[in-house]
Amino acid sequence: MRRPSHGEHHHIGRTGWLRAAVLGANDGILSTASLILGVATATHSHASILIAGVSGLVAGALSMAAGEYVSVSSQSDVEKADLALERRELAQNEKAELRELTQIYVKRGLTSELAAQVAEQLTAKDALGAHARDELGISKETSARPVQAALASAASFTVGAALPLLAALVVPTNYAVPTVYISSLLVLAALGTVGAQAGGAPLLPAAVRVTFWGAAAMAVATAIGTLFDVHV
Repeated sequence: MRRPSHGEHHHIGRTGWLRAAVLGANDGILSTASLILGVATATHSHASILIAGVSGLVAGALSMAAGEYVSVSSQSDVEKADLALERRELAQNEKAELRELTQIYVKRGLTSELAAQVAEQLTAKDALGAHARDELGISKETSARPVQAALASAASFTVGAALPLLAALVVPTNYAVPTVYISSLLVLAALGTVGAQAGGAPLLPAAVRVTFWGAAAMAVATAIGTLFDVHV
């Protein structure tokens, strides 16, 4: 009788793109909605709202992409430098590196004999991979991917920013502020829930956290717009 396969679905492999995507969408919604609320409260003009919203969307998406690329590239450079150093150490003193790997496994709970056997077998198969994973904490699942992070961040920012912009444009100017405010909060709550579910985290705390800070930021932007009420 064939035994059913046991498959485990972990979330750690999603951390790179998931963090960038959630951050981008959240920033897109929040920054664009806040900008629109400030302009809508101050000018009461659909044209001004459109200009501000589109400008914020384009500038924000490019900024997020550039920022993510530079940030994750820096992380990638550090990882490459550490791997190069480890590769040199393995070439210069393989026995010392083997003892170091053995001690890592001993500290994790293996007996000295078993730790030595594990270290020897992993070194024989892929010495650099073993040290990267167990000494440096670098693996294929968590390694930095600058292009992936930049694209995910820019795309998610664009999608997020488009939502409050569309909400402001499809309703009369007098209803733009409450429409953008309420719809943005609902989308932020949904985004927090989706991000938590994709990452395997509790749903309610994530939704409440992102909604609370979103409401606070948009309230401040609305208050600033009220101070500069110019009625274009």
